[in-house]
Amino acid sequence: MEEFVGHILNAITLGAIYALIAVGYTMVYGIIKLINFAHGEVYMSGAILTWWAIEEMKVPLVLALFLSMIACAILGAAIDYLAYRPLRNSSRLAALITAIGVSLSLQTIAQLVFGARPHAIPEEAIPAFFKTGYIFYDGINGQTPLFFGKDLALWIAAAFSMVALDYLVRKTKTGKAMRACSMDQTTAALMGVDVNRVITFTFMIGSAFAAVAGVLYSLKVGGNIEPRMGYYPGLIAFAAAVLGGIGNIRGAMLGGMILGATQALGTGYIDSRYDFAYAFAVMIVAILIRPHGLLGKPDAKRA
Repeated sequence: MEEFVGHILNAITLGAIYALIAVGYTMVYGIIKLINFAHGEVYMSGAILTWWAIEEMKVPLVLALFLSMIACAILGAAIDYLAYRPLRNSSRLAALITAIGVSLSLQTIAQLVFGARPHAIPEEAIPAFFKTGYIFYDGINGQTPLFFGKDLALWIAAAFSMVALDYLVRKTKTGKAMRACSMDQTTAALMGVDVNRVITFTFMIGSAFAAVAGVLYSLKVGGNIEPRMGYYPGLIAFAAAVLGGIGNIRGAMLGGMILGATQALGTGYIDSRYDFAYAFAVMIVAILIRPHGLLGKPDAKRA
């Protein structure tokens, strides 16, 4: 029973991380119908900049995370302004190729600046709360905690972020502008909405969320901060966005939780070597049954 509960808690942790990344994909697609394949590298940038701020600037973890979110938000805005805005009226294929180019460019820049070897957030910079175990049970090696403070912090941060984002999109003036641009950019512009500003803001919000996910995941696994760390999480988060119905924020959250649960339970009970295969298999089966995603609209346009 304790083992099952442990797998469920791990599923919630993975699902929260994938959901935080997936909302960035789905927000951008919802407005400009672009799959931003550089989003996984923004996730990587959040983790590596946090590590650098702690290691080189000697700032506390919370402040480093905050600075990293700001830096990634600026990075997201720069990616939109320099790479995607000039292609607003071009074909989707041109934008897609550009997104892949931006992804590879960010990986290369990170490797040149920070090196290729993996980094880890210094142990002394991690608050004691993050290392504290909770709800112990009798495991193979004695008393084993079901989860740690870092897991609890991740759940709280993810839940707060998701609620705040949902409120932003559904209840605020900016959120209404985002939804208007998603429906019809031309009409939104005629009604006085600055479409380019809304799109840039969307990139910034999604990038800040990706930074949070990158840092929290690095704390969970205890390191592995390197230029290619965003590749697989980015792919699974994209799959989560597609599963939930790309363009639908709540769908991205749901898709992230489902794929996180699939990966955690498949790894725990079947074979850990095929952890990514479980997630993609569930997505493929779900899309075959419901092509527009779990919460997507049947009449949604596809890339």
